[in-house]
Amino acid sequence: AAAGAFSLREVLDAFQRCVTEQREVLLEPYLSGWRGLIRFLQSLGAVFSFISKDAVAKVQLLESLRVSQRYVSLQSMVLQELAAGPAALRARPDSGCRTLLRLHRALRWLQLFLEGLRSGDPRTSVLCADAYNASLAAHHPWVVRKAATLAFCALPSRDAFLEIMNVGPPEQAVAVLGEAIPYIGDVYSITQEL
Repeated sequence: AAAGAFSLREVLDAFQRCVTEQREVLLEPYLSGWRGLIRFLQSLGAVFSFISKDAVAKVQLLESLRVSQRYVSLQSMVLQELAAGPAALRARPDSGCRTLLRLHRALRWLQLFLEGLRSGDPRTSVLCADAYNASLAAHHPWVVRKAATLAFCALPSRDAFLEIMNVGPPEQAVAVLGEAIPYIGDVYSITQEL
């Protein structure tokens, strides 16, 4: 893949490295995987710029917390923030827990959308809307939901998405999606339990 371009293989590698034998989610590869997913969102054009900009800000915040607080895993971050008490957590709009929750919801949307792309349905606007309605829509106001629904109508074809994956012909992209989705799903499940 060209420098700065989305590569599904890089996302797969990052999410493969995320989970330890103790089922902890390591922050460094988690954020690396997110940086790859952000490149995917950015490759979709201006239609998704509001989502990608929001994800960039959240990844940057978690990265700064990882470095400044020396967090190694999502679990260590959550435990340390919860130890300060619920009032302290609610008082910080830039908390790692709150930021993680929002990225977690977006990860579910991307997971469902990528699963839909893998399934072979050529109607990407329907796949994206279904994934959005099953994940993020419940957390957005009406105006954002309507704007998102309109944005989905401008999505490129399934073949264009598979080309964006930068892993070869469509069949290979579908195969790599088949490898990546379980790792993304595993990270999502562990985080959901957390």
